Amino acid sequence: MTLSPAGTRAGLANHEAFQQRLERLVIDGAIAEAIEALVATEASAGHDADTLHQCLHFYTQLGRHQRAFECAKRLVEVTSGNLDARFALANAAVATGDLALAEAELDAVIENRSGQAEAYYARSTLRGQTINRNHIDAINAALVAGSDPESEIPLAYALGKEYEDLGRWREAFAAFARGAAARRSRLSYDVSVDVDVMRQIARTFNDAWWSEASSGYDEDGSVFIFGLPRSGTTLVDRIMSSHPAASSLGENNDFTYAVMRQGSPAASRDELMSKVARSDMASLGEGYWRACLGYSEAGPKLVNNTPGNHLYLGLIAKSLPNAKIVHVYRHPVASCYAMFKSLFRMGYPFSYALDDLAAYWLAYRELMDHWRSLFGDRILDVSYEELVDDQETISRELITHCGLGWDDACLHFHENAAPTATASAAQVRSPIYTSARDLWRNHESGLESLVSLLRNAGVEM
Repeated sequence: MTLSPAGTRAGLANHEAFQQRLERLVIDGAIAEAIEALVATEASAGHDADTLHQCLHFYTQLGRHQRAFECAKRLVEVTSGNLDARFALANAAVATGDLALAEAELDAVIENRSGQAEAYYARSTLRGQTINRNHIDAINAALVAGSDPESEIPLAYALGKEYEDLGRWREAFAAFARGAAARRSRLSYDVSVDVDVMRQIARTFNDAWWSEASSGYDEDGSVFIFGLPRSGTTLVDRIMSSHPAASSLGENNDFTYAVMRQGSPAASRDELMSKVARSDMASLGEGYWRACLGYSEAGPKLVNNTPGNHLYLGLIAKSLPNAKIVHVYRHPVASCYAMFKSLFRMGYPFSYALDDLAAYWLAYRELMDHWRSLFGDRILDVSYEELVDDQETISRELITHCGLGWDDACLHFHENAAPTATASAAQVRSPIYTSARDLWRNHESGLESLVSLLRNAGVEM
């Protein structure tokens, strides 16, 4: 995105060099150096909107959401209210918890730019819509008027979210299905590839590997909270990081990058996994932990809340023998439906078709069963349903598992002012609520094929 007039060739080259340098530092695990370079670049950016936009991107990637928010405000100022900049400010405001500002900025973007479909979707997620305060008519009008086929996707998801808030179940599911079908039709994706990857991981990191792999790195601060998207991981992260002895690093790729460094060069994913399996586990664990320390967060517990870490769980457990591992799960149909009705900016291509969701969920369960057979005593399984029904009991189990004494701040996680940029950023600003617990039951007819696929595979409902 170019927010300022086209620059000189030298200026464009400088922007490219800056981007490449920051990306290299992050991949190399040099997080402290990356943040230092980022802060220095922003400080010298002056009125260069493109540089500020790059800084905003990297601040967000590195979880520096308050800095991203300040950078976005500066970007709006230097571009005299450019609508792309205001949309960026809205996203940054969501992460920092200023939902009123986010909604006001999204209102302005929509009012001044017809067809801003992404803004409609972002706005719909900020709060529960009501009969007297919703945007259903405006979204329907935008769908009718839309000349860009891509706009159908976020508009359909926005419509589904607002219909569901109003209890208009049939219309909500039809809208979600419309958006999902449109998104799926644009993807070149075969869920069997992901299923095969998970099975190959289980074959590579097997009993023999677990017994024979080298010892890991001796640190005592890592906490990994993971689960399928929209399973409640952000809620558990907020409870955990509300403890004064814990800080959240949010969703990041630091362990993935540590694996890549350990196994490179590799011509394929299979070769990468094979090389990493034979590598020094202490080096892998130390590489990850050094990257974490670069964020300079308060500790001593540093929480990683990255859904895809189920793929690396064997390596996490072996390379970091003292790491605390927390797996969050929910009812299988509730889990799949929560993903189906979400429009993800990146990743999770299996979430846009019910048969893909069933296949992925079953393979995920199979892989988790494998990990439990190797080191199940190290995994705390947290049920989302049990957590919302009995917050204090499950929260106490969580804190004990992570090696900390109890603190009542964990019961008031919604008062935690720390930024968060996951898809649940708006929801975790409120106390625990039970309305989402069995929401899928309002759509049982639409989910019938999913239920049948899971039942036929022996899943108990």
